[in-house]
Amino acid sequence: MNTKRVTGWVAFFGVTAALAWLPEYFSPSDDADSTDVAVATPAKTAARGALPASTTKAKTAAIKDLTPTGDLFAGKSWKAAPTLATVTETAVNLTPVVQAPSLPPVPFQFVGKLHDRSDLQVFLQNGEKIYVVRNGDVIDDTWKITGISDLELSLVYLPLHLSQTLSVGSTQ
Repeated sequence: MNTKRVTGWVAFFGVTAALAWLPEYFSPSDDADSTDVAVATPAKTAARGALPASTTKAKTAAIKDLTPTGDLFAGKSWKAAPTLATVTETAVNLTPVVQAPSLPPVPFQFVGKLHDRSDLQVFLQNGEKIYVVRNGDVIDDTWKITGISDLELSLVYLPLHLSQTLSVGSTQ
């Protein structure tokens, strides 16, 4: 049984070697089109399977180029290809724009006033704080009372030295 196995393998390797060394004896397919490569084929003889006498009289037949074009493993998608963003350059202004400081609105609300014989006192409210002010008083180091009349209160915003007025009464 061991000799049968060895002879089987020897026969197998012999056939594969014959197929590898003698490819020119197999005829190409009949549907060969115009090609880039020419291959020598043996001349046809009357007897089928008979080997040609010499390979110098062999005809050349063309083999069709079957190399794939493009990438076989390229990704396919139904979505449109993304477009690249365009960049536009704009001039950068290195000098910052400095705005002139402006006068904030008066944060006080008029609550009431008290007219005493010697002076006039006005009650002002800012949030939860209530201030009792007279002429010449300074509130929180930012507002100075410059004048109080029956109709309005004159204030000066100290950081900018700009004046504003606040209504403190009516003409009636």
